[in-house]
Amino acid sequence: MSTGSSLSAKGLNKDQLRWFYFLTGFFMLFSAFAIVKGFLFITGLPVVFFILLLTIFHLDTVAFLAVFLTPLSINLAKTSIGIGVSLPSEPLMFALFLIFWLKVFADGGLDKRILHHPVTILIIGHLIWFFITTLTSSMPVVSFKSTLARFCYVSVFYFMFLYLFSKYRNIKKFLWMYMVPLLVVIFYTLANHIAANLSEDAAHVSMTPFYNDHTAYAAAICFFIPVLFALTYDKKASKVMKYFAGLFLFLFLVAIVLSYTRAAWVGLVAALCAYFAFLFRLKSALIYGGFTLLVVLAILFRTQITMDLESNSEVSSSDYASHVQSIGNISTDDSNLERLNRWACALRMWADRPILGFGPGTYMFKYAPYQKFSQRSGISTNNATGGGSHSEILGPMSEQGILGPIFYLLIGIVVTVRTSSFLKRTKDTSVKALARGLLLGLVTYWVHGFLNYFLDTEKASVPYWGFIAALVALDIFHDEHEVSDLSDQTTTQQGNIVE
Repeated sequence: MSTGSSLSAKGLNKDQLRWFYFLTGFFMLFSAFAIVKGFLFITGLPVVFFILLLTIFHLDTVAFLAVFLTPLSINLAKTSIGIGVSLPSEPLMFALFLIFWLKVFADGGLDKRILHHPVTILIIGHLIWFFITTLTSSMPVVSFKSTLARFCYVSVFYFMFLYLFSKYRNIKKFLWMYMVPLLVVIFYTLANHIAANLSEDAAHVSMTPFYNDHTAYAAAICFFIPVLFALTYDKKASKVMKYFAGLFLFLFLVAIVLSYTRAAWVGLVAALCAYFAFLFRLKSALIYGGFTLLVVLAILFRTQITMDLESNSEVSSSDYASHVQSIGNISTDDSNLERLNRWACALRMWADRPILGFGPGTYMFKYAPYQKFSQRSGISTNNATGGGSHSEILGPMSEQGILGPIFYLLIGIVVTVRTSSFLKRTKDTSVKALARGLLLGLVTYWVHGFLNYFLDTEKASVPYWGFIAALVALDIFHDEHEVSDLSDQTTTQQGNIVE
């Protein structure tokens, strides 16, 4: 048999080949005509068609592609187009969202181990409350968009990835699929920053258009620093992988230092303190008791603390010592003053609507009348151009009432408790180190979340919900097993849904 006939027999028959050549030629002529007429988007149709086929037949591949594209995506709201969509990541996420739930319902529903897990129950409650407060929203269209985005992020990066994480190796794959493109953004940012002589002002915008500002950029990086520590010192990893993890860790730390993001530094310090709590095996009662004592002392001595903070005159600057000291300056530092102004507005909004709030996503449109002239800073505006509520606690409180922050806090508490229990049970040192790194990565964001609000963006939502999914997957699928036994474990149901 000739080479041509062999290829035809094993691949396409003659009739199929004729159609293939005909359609290829037609598309080439059509594309040439479209380019001449200025319709350049036509040339992207094969890519769209290819991704559509992957979404139907290889859902897991597209899910990891969405992770990979997230750090590199650009929000069109920050461009002349002015549409609040991040391309190309968010359209992919929406497609994954729809197809995943179609497959889940066709397969008879979620795996019961996933559905009955306490973290899942709280997340479902969180989503239901989002939906309820959307129905009562003061701006239904705005709230619908915000709620749809939250449903997409949670569906894809918690529920879908829970199935993918039933294979242990997929957890590390997820991490690298975000870290590699994030390193590309870091190089891009450093190049812009160096070109501007490493000035503090340039540090605030050097990462655009990939991240809105230095705070969101630093928050994303902080997620992965504890994980990279775990991967660098993983005794079971190859020397090559440990070398790459160490290199990434060094570059990520350099990026954090040069980001001039004080909240990120505080988050890393908190993660370091939590690491020592694990290292010295401090009892939970001692940790909770110490935290409660700090809160009580802060309340009892709030007047003296406020006076000390008001006497701090250090402002954010390129001098790192002054920059760190400026964290406590609430008298002259505009960034801190504006954050306090936004928090005060959120509390006043909550006082007006304590149960249901103003509706998801509405804070930036509603906070302006709640500002007091005496609390406005030099960068105050009436349209949230400098950010939103600056808090994962107070923002949801103003938008969703008292249950908004309660669900957020409960999810964090239960994730911590369940992970701590898992760390005591598991015998594999590699799994234990990774679980600890994932939890400490979340700690950086939980602390950062007291000072900023990013879960309305895909940049922060992908690692946030992905890390939680990884920890829940370890708790459900990989309890009391050696890592070598986990690599290829998955149920038939899970394979049908995501592969």
